[in-house]
Amino acid sequence: MKQAALFLFLLNTLLISAQEEIYNSESFDVTLEDLQTRTFAKDSSANAIVIYEQGNSYVDKEDYDLHTQIKHKIKILNKEGFNHANVTIYLYKSKDSKKEVEHIEATTYNEVSGKMVKSHLLKKNIYTEVYNENYNIVKFTLPNIKEGSVITYSYEIISPFMFKYHGWDFQSDIPKLYSEYKASIPGNWLYNIKLVGQEKLDVNESVIKKECLVMRNGATADCGNSTYGMKNIPAFIEEDYMTTKSNYLARIEYELKTFRGPDGSIKHYTKTWKDVDREFRTEKEIGRQIKKSIKLEELLSPGVIAETDILKKAEAIYKYTQNNYTWNGDYKIFKDVSIKELLKTNSGNVSSINILLHNILREANIEVKPVLLSTRNNGFPTTIYPVISDFNYLIVQATINNETYFLDATDKFLSFGEIPFRCLNDKGRVLDFKNGSEWVDIVPKTHTATMYSTMLTLNENASINGVIKTNKTGYHALSSKKEYYKNSDAYIDNLEDKYPNLEINNYKVLSEGQTSGKFSEAYDISFEFDNSSADLLYLNPFIVKFFSTNPFKLQERSYPIDFGYPDTYFYTLKLNFDPEKFEISETPKNVNLTIPNNKGVVSFSSVAQEDYLQLMLKIRFNNALYPPAYYPYLKEFMNKVVDIQTNSLILLRRK
Repeated sequence: MKQAALFLFLLNTLLISAQEEIYNSESFDVTLEDLQTRTFAKDSSANAIVIYEQGNSYVDKEDYDLHTQIKHKIKILNKEGFNHANVTIYLYKSKDSKKEVEHIEATTYNEVSGKMVKSHLLKKNIYTEVYNENYNIVKFTLPNIKEGSVITYSYEIISPFMFKYHGWDFQSDIPKLYSEYKASIPGNWLYNIKLVGQEKLDVNESVIKKECLVMRNGATADCGNSTYGMKNIPAFIEEDYMTTKSNYLARIEYELKTFRGPDGSIKHYTKTWKDVDREFRTEKEIGRQIKKSIKLEELLSPGVIAETDILKKAEAIYKYTQNNYTWNGDYKIFKDVSIKELLKTNSGNVSSINILLHNILREANIEVKPVLLSTRNNGFPTTIYPVISDFNYLIVQATINNETYFLDATDKFLSFGEIPFRCLNDKGRVLDFKNGSEWVDIVPKTHTATMYSTMLTLNENASINGVIKTNKTGYHALSSKKEYYKNSDAYIDNLEDKYPNLEINNYKVLSEGQTSGKFSEAYDISFEFDNSSADLLYLNPFIVKFFSTNPFKLQERSYPIDFGYPDTYFYTLKLNFDPEKFEISETPKNVNLTIPNNKGVVSFSSVAQEDYLQLMLKIRFNNALYPPAYYPYLKEFMNKVVDIQTNSLILLRRK
């Protein structure tokens, strides 16, 4: 029987593997086998898969525009995959030119009685809309979609923007069997080419084609023809603790470096940082605004102006800017930057507020420099050469008594030296117009931690009362300050809703103000056991929990785990009881687990005495960023953390 069962298992595995190989991933043509195969064993959670896709970009010999022919063949596995039949094409536009799309063809293939039936997209069902000032969109939905359908669609994009050569996304939110991109680039155009993501190319070929392009003046250009291909590309699934997925999706990107005209002229598009620094000195949005002088006596009190302690003076200037000017939510750093308008309306974008802070500090003889960065949702900035469009945010670097502080006055809850979590995105570019700009690591100055101290007493009637004290620092404090000071009543209501079995009284905040570097609170609690008359009482000592579930659920993760900052959680509990009424029959087991190379630790211990029980839990992540290789260890680590908080029961026996 065992041998028969093993034979059937192996046979089934071979059949599944054979089914997968039936997909025609070598061409755009749809086969009957593409329709009849209904599973994808490599990723059973997939709702659709790309069987085959191809892009082909080249400069047209007639109009000299960049043409890109695109083909997609997709298998719809179930109803949840129907959304992949909705196609949207984004077409960039400027004041003078715009991209166009032509030759749209789309077909749905279904199997009916063992035969292939086609349903074609009608031209009347293709719609064009204005998306925003930079893009138009073309939309269509393939007809007659069913579970098991295969859809194909193709189109051609014509672009006059050679500075923006068409890139290619090899990876998306569904698996792909084969993705190929061909690029033909005339020698006149020199691009920086960047492969992003963790996936490796299976095809990477380049050849030179002589005289591929003939100019109107008779000059010719050779072309570099490249073919890039990837096979069996896994779906990119977003999970907690990551920056924007554009940092990690496997793709090819192009940035125009130099154009050589047929007349021998050369125009450089990718410049050096030395060139960029020179341009920033006179750039009207940032460069000129940074140079504007400020009359301190018109903004600051005489006491602040006369302050001789440089750090106290800087803190006062920061608090003035923070309290008197409101961020309008706009991230613009190269548009609508105006100190004059900010002083007039007391509201402005990121650059206006932080440049004002920079200028006031400078006028007060404090060493400051502006820092350009890209927020976590905007993606990593390119570091090998200047790409100014990568940046979307500006903060201030101040040097005081040989200490460096990053400052951002857009958030009224930040303490001096803190910046918003959105800014923790690896690196920023410090602008120094005298000595030249440089990269700087964006690292929090203060440590982030949460500490709970719980003191409980077990009463004779088996009820429990006590007090919980909390102390939070860093980004844990920041989030709590925002919740509490924006609406303290709602904060306390949410606390009671979070712990419905507890009665909470005498809530009070122990820290000082909304810009304090910490948030401390204390409140009394009481609760009763459901089975208070029973001989045995089961108590979970974790009145509050740091993690109720494991945030890491993927089988494997190909991109880093980015917490943003090192992190610590600490929980202590002391339970007092009358030894004549109760005794401890069982306590939780001690635990000590570390992440390899001392990257983190979870430590849990308990000590039982005649009249009290004391326990301690410490969770520490020593790094802000962990490479993908650490994912299995972090997953195991978090499983243990959740298990400790959920299953650590104390058994108390009545005497």
